[in-house]
Amino acid sequence: MVRSTLKKLAHPDNRALALTVGGMAALTVGAPRLPALGMFAMGARRLEEGWRQRHPRFQGGARERWKAAETFYEGTHQDPTNRVLHVVGIPMIVGGAVGMIAFRPLGLTAPLWFGSAGSFAAGWALNIVGHAVFEKNAPAFRDDPLSFVAGPVWDARHVVKRLGRQSQASA
Repeated sequence: MVRSTLKKLAHPDNRALALTVGGMAALTVGAPRLPALGMFAMGARRLEEGWRQRHPRFQGGARERWKAAETFYEGTHQDPTNRVLHVVGIPMIVGGAVGMIAFRPLGLTAPLWFGSAGSFAAGWALNIVGHAVFEKNAPAFRDDPLSFVAGPVWDARHVVKRLGRQSQASA
């Protein structure tokens, strides 16, 4: 098993993914924030470098890159149950991450930090179940790191759009 894991880590994209996930995990267990966030950022940057290497014909700027990320995200989130799990899970992840950064795991704010860590972990669990059980694919950030941002924005837009339709229908 160790040999298999080491073989997988030989690939730069897998090392980048390990750094990204490791940074999130470090934050979740109460590691110092700056190193954990640095680890996450280094992994995300390397994932983006890998994306650019795999897409050498991509010549666009920030706007075109964003559109490519949104299109990819939508394509990897087609199952309705997975979408619902993401609409619930992503705000839990974002809120949990903010709480783990804002509060300390020791001292007076420890209950708030533990609640944030629980929210973060539960949100990821919902997303992982959505992909493993319903969508049957890997989370989008593995292949497109901009999905870390494009995903929450895409989900929020669709929730707002749906709420707008519901309010128009009831008017």
